[in-house]
Amino acid sequence: MILAKVIGNVVATTKDDRLVGEKLLILTPLTPEGDPKGETIVAIDSLGAGDGEIVLACRGGAARLVANHEGAPVDYAIVAIVDEVKVYGR
Repeated sequence: MILAKVIGNVVATTKDDRLVGEKLLILTPLTPEGDPKGETIVAIDSLGAGDGEIVLACRGGAARLVANHEGAPVDYAIVAIVDEVKVYGR
């Protein structure tokens, strides 16, 4: 899983049939301290995350299972909307 911040959304009227009706969000991965890390990604969202929210996302086969889209072209899925992150010892 990764921590990420929602920075936008994707609207695609023409897409794979298995993605019809799904909300797609643009995420920027974060370090535990909240700093941007790595390239932006697109994730499927079934939780209703909003702009600026911190989320947890999983990838690969786990993302397809969470999103209930086995066999669909899903790389990332949002699995939690984060309330708080604490980093101990820093």
